[in-house]
Amino acid sequence: MTMLGWFNRRKTAPVETRSSGAGYTAEIMAARDSFISGRRGVAELTATVQSCISLWEGGFAMADVDGTDLLTRQTMAMIARSVALNGESVLLATEDGLVPAVDWDVTTRNGKPRAYRLTIADAGGGRSQTALAPEVLHLRIGTDAVTPWIGTAPLRRSSLTGGMLHAVETALAETFENAPLGSLIAHLPDTGADDMASMRGAFRGRRGSTLVVEGVAQATAAGMNPTIGQKPDQLSPDLSKSMTAETLAAARDGITMAYGVLPSYFNRAATGPAIREAQRQLAVWTLQPIAQLLADEATAKLGAAVTIDTTRPLQAYDAGGRARALSTIIKAMAEAKEADIPTADVSGAMKLVDWT
Repeated sequence: MTMLGWFNRRKTAPVETRSSGAGYTAEIMAARDSFISGRRGVAELTATVQSCISLWEGGFAMADVDGTDLLTRQTMAMIARSVALNGESVLLATEDGLVPAVDWDVTTRNGKPRAYRLTIADAGGGRSQTALAPEVLHLRIGTDAVTPWIGTAPLRRSSLTGGMLHAVETALAETFENAPLGSLIAHLPDTGADDMASMRGAFRGRRGSTLVVEGVAQATAAGMNPTIGQKPDQLSPDLSKSMTAETLAAARDGITMAYGVLPSYFNRAATGPAIREAQRQLAVWTLQPIAQLLADEATAKLGAAVTIDTTRPLQAYDAGGRARALSTIIKAMAEAKEADIPTADVSGAMKLVDWT
């Protein structure tokens, strides 16, 4: 009996389970690391990034929204800014409209959000609220297969370039703040010690002026020719040898491309056609796809067919090409009418060239 009891205990012992490296624990740690360390980047403090974010914000604020009154222009601009900085935007549908959440935790099933624990900002302090997924609009960009419920900002996806831009601008700011720009070492004839001290005291601290006065005798003692010593010595650092201008321009171009803005948009020599092409590129290939994602999310959560168009308000199209296309269509319809071609056949022919 003792042996049988021992066998039964061994048989009914609980099986220990461990999570794998790619399991739930690893995913949660990756998600929290992304939230704590910042899903954005230090380059968001630069004017380059803020200019791109302003373009996103303005494009969404001008968008045509049909099917709902909840997506106001103020809300659309706020969504664009949140998505540009964080890669996602979470809004709670309430009686007062869409309320943005400043922080949230999400539970998922099959990689899709099921419920949220939201932190809502108020003037007197934030409050927490739990909501189901159908009550929350969650717009995400740059998602991956590991954490499809989390979006990533353009700066997060290009953190190396963003860090370089931040480092270059920080170095330049410190250089212009601390370096003796425009300061000189002037070599003057020797006088008394008191006179030299007075001269140094008069010049010291005057940024852009003579910083130090050095006598000819001191230059001679250092092995210098007194005649050569009469030429002032420049103390301003030569930044051209560090390729700061080229590095700064390359980092700016990379960041603008990450936000879907062509670098030619910020080129001083850019002409009107180049600016229009950059605006068209931004609206068609960057803002409109994000607007479509938001429209699908709003349609699923608000119970009405929602459409969002950023192309027409921004006039991100070739006006001349559209005019020529319209003229061609009218001419084709007139010729079809003269030839007594049925309307159905004309419509079918237009669909072949993607005209509806």
